[in-house]
Amino acid sequence: MIIHRHAGVAMHGEPTFFEIGVPDAARAHTFFGQLFGWRFPSTGEDDQVSIETPSGRGGLHGRDSAAAITMFFAVDDVEAAVRRVRELGGTAEDARPEEPGFGRFALCADDQGVAFGLHQVG
Repeated sequence: MIIHRHAGVAMHGEPTFFEIGVPDAARAHTFFGQLFGWRFPSTGEDDQVSIETPSGRGGLHGRDSAAAITMFFAVDDVEAAVRRVRELGGTAEDARPEEPGFGRFALCADDQGVAFGLHQVG
């Protein structure tokens, strides 16, 4: 595995997680469930669910007018990676608190506005 190091921060960059935001979560469950056979266990939070696929994990939430899929990439230190995104001219939200069983996340965009996420595995 190649790991890029910048100023002592390892950034793996492997995709680790994806999140689908949609206006209507129930419709998305039906669509993607029937298309791919995915399962959607509840997270216990409103209309947020996990997504179980044969090769990876994801999440789905409703009430999102942007209707987009966001890919999250592995980093060893999410706060250091957020700083690096900003240094490179991108934008990044502050890292979210630890989500038990998932880790820490930060939503970002590169210097051209492409949305992505950073994921520090818990």
